[in-house]
Amino acid sequence: MKLKSILATDCGSTTTKAILIELVDGEYRLSYRGEAPTTVEAPFEDVTRGVLNATMEIEELSGRKILDGENILTPQDGDDGVDIYISTSSAGGGLQMMVAGVVKSMSGESAERAALGAGSIVMDVLASNDGRKPHEKITRIRQLRPDMILLSGGVDGGTTKHVVELAEILAAANPQPRLGQNYKLPVIYAGNKKATKAIRDTLGGISDLDVTENIRPVLEQENLKPSRDKIHDLFMEHVMQQAPGYKKLMSWTDAPIMPTPGAVGALIEMVAKKENISVVGVDIGGATTDIFSVFQEQFNRTVSANLGMSYSICNVLAEATLSNVLRWVPFDIDEKELTNRIGNKMIRPTTVPQSLEELVIEQAIAREALRLSFIQHKSFAVNLKGVQKERTISDAFEQSDSGQSLVNMMELDLIVGSGGVLSHAPRREQSAKMLIDSFLPEGITSLAVDSIFMMPQLGVMANIEKKELAEQARLAALEVFEKDCLIRLGTCIAPVGTLKGKKSVLKAQLKFSNGEKKEIIMDGGQITLIEADFQEIDITLTPSKGVDVGAGVNEVIKTKVYGGQVGIIFDCRGRPLSLSKEPVERISDLKSWSSALNEYPSLEV
Repeated sequence: MKLKSILATDCGSTTTKAILIELVDGEYRLSYRGEAPTTVEAPFEDVTRGVLNATMEIEELSGRKILDGENILTPQDGDDGVDIYISTSSAGGGLQMMVAGVVKSMSGESAERAALGAGSIVMDVLASNDGRKPHEKITRIRQLRPDMILLSGGVDGGTTKHVVELAEILAAANPQPRLGQNYKLPVIYAGNKKATKAIRDTLGGISDLDVTENIRPVLEQENLKPSRDKIHDLFMEHVMQQAPGYKKLMSWTDAPIMPTPGAVGALIEMVAKKENISVVGVDIGGATTDIFSVFQEQFNRTVSANLGMSYSICNVLAEATLSNVLRWVPFDIDEKELTNRIGNKMIRPTTVPQSLEELVIEQAIAREALRLSFIQHKSFAVNLKGVQKERTISDAFEQSDSGQSLVNMMELDLIVGSGGVLSHAPRREQSAKMLIDSFLPEGITSLAVDSIFMMPQLGVMANIEKKELAEQARLAALEVFEKDCLIRLGTCIAPVGTLKGKKSVLKAQLKFSNGEKKEIIMDGGQITLIEADFQEIDITLTPSKGVDVGAGVNEVIKTKVYGGQVGIIFDCRGRPLSLSKEPVERISDLKSWSSALNEYPSLEV
């Protein structure tokens, strides 16, 4: 079967988005897009209503018949219908999990990585050594009411005592599911095989217990895929079945419904593998900020559940502190006024900035939400702890050990931003500057944003398992991601070293695709923009003494970079970025950097 058309939807907590992808002149392209309010809550209490409304918009725009009453027409017949229909969902608050492991920094963290990678929000991590007494753990489990629990611990064949004790605590708590009362809470056991019988005896009667392969079969190895797959399966079988209208929606789809973040992660992972690059992806929403990364072929995802731009905007202020938000605002503003503006946003979370000053403040808060989320991500994306490595004599003098962060900004090839504040910024220069200020990339890094947040739909498309469709669907996902989803902003070139106040820290020689040549010399503390559309540019970078631009200190780099809607940004402000504590100097620097990128051309302050 040749795939000619694909309808994909993403049922978010507030909006259901639908896209139509078609085969046009031998390649897959996004044809139409529709959206409608999600209808999982009263008065409709049927998620399919929102799906039908979003699909109706596509029908109206395309002039094509896709619906037959309340059914999606599949496969395509002439110009009517579509070949396949797929969906993702985070409606109803997404998948909320609790994980438990014997040692918090080992099996506990591995279980957390498995749950986060499957697209869940981890509500708490229980461990034998987390410092809480048994009765405190029991109270906590009863309070949280998760959708699912993942229990792990112990290497295969090792001691079973501690993991069985954890199971007994779970049994004593007898946790009830968040949604629905007529089913048992799903519990996944992914620990020491030797303890399986004892775990079945303890939890089999009070929960819907599933046993899968051990997350840490040996100390030196993580085996997360079986647990992630099991979480996806149980999410469909149990959690989604309780949400209004999902049973009907599942009967329509040609592939299992995936949690929205799980689908985004799957796409990021696939792109990194295909291009053989290191990637960081971010989705900043109203309530949470998700960060995805692939370094050294290892995928990690974190959810900052209290850092968002509407519902949890006050949490950003509390965690970042007022002074850290203010340092990004290029004009004088009373602290009380700023606090009031942020409070108004929390009270009316769906409002958008109505003035340029409001926009600048919102983007200042976004920088802090992104910065804090990334700090959390770096602390989580680490090498396996507890692993004993073979060491040479030279290693003995280095303090590098397991538990180091995998995130290496000098190795990073691509940052992809998504979420309203990044995707819908009035100017692309603003999106680029927010990504640079928040993540502080080093060396040479490409920047991009998701144009209309279609990464979830593309992620589930790339993971269709039907053999006859899998290859075509994967190709379609990659082609649309590259050609319609990603908006290429350009490339950030950021030398590292002591730069502030230094003269001529970096010389760049550029040769454009039309043969034009350009040479620039940058001083420390500056940002410089070379406007260039999406084209291949030959570049030679010569750092000054003590400066590293990606090949090592003092080393010259000859390579190719790509322009984009913003161009080539040279960030010579130094790493880490240090902003002046003196307000007049800080505002002067911010204005100078903003002007260099043409970030807010009409801002008069």
